[in-house]
Amino acid sequence: MAFEIERRFLIKNDEWKNFITKKTFIEQGYFSTHPNEWIIRLRAENKKYKLTLKKPLKNFTSYEFEYKIPSSDGEIIISQLNNKIYKERFYLLINQKYWVVDIFKDKNIPLEIAEIELNNEDEIIQVPNFISKEITGVKIFSNFQLAKSPFSSWGKERLSKYLNN
Repeated sequence: MAFEIERRFLIKNDEWKNFITKKTFIEQGYFSTHPNEWIIRLRAENKKYKLTLKKPLKNFTSYEFEYKIPSSDGEIIISQLNNKIYKERFYLLINQKYWVVDIFKDKNIPLEIAEIELNNEDEIIQVPNFISKEITGVKIFSNFQLAKSPFSSWGKERLSKYLNN
């Protein structure tokens, strides 16, 4: 069975740029309509397409099943999806652990999120200096929710609730 155990954080400065090992551009479209259902998405990255099914289980663990699909099919399908996000993804190596930083584009500018995948929920991590606030499990920061309710559409009250320390 496939599980994803992931923690997510807001970013406070550009120190993360010192750890970049590679970068890519991602376009993601969603089929799902409700966050408590199975989240079904199509991701385009480097002209490769993956269909992913995710379902939250507990804390920061989810079921995650990914399937490659032909590029010709992926191009047609993603062009027909309305709920999409765009982001530049940077892969980092910090203290022998792999992190990603997503710099959101389009309607989610200027949102920046760092993520780390873990082997288990009890795994202890060293949080880098560029991290601001943990947002693991905060649904409005999920990629699915950002596709439906982009960061740029949030009002001042909602922004201050999450962005002020």
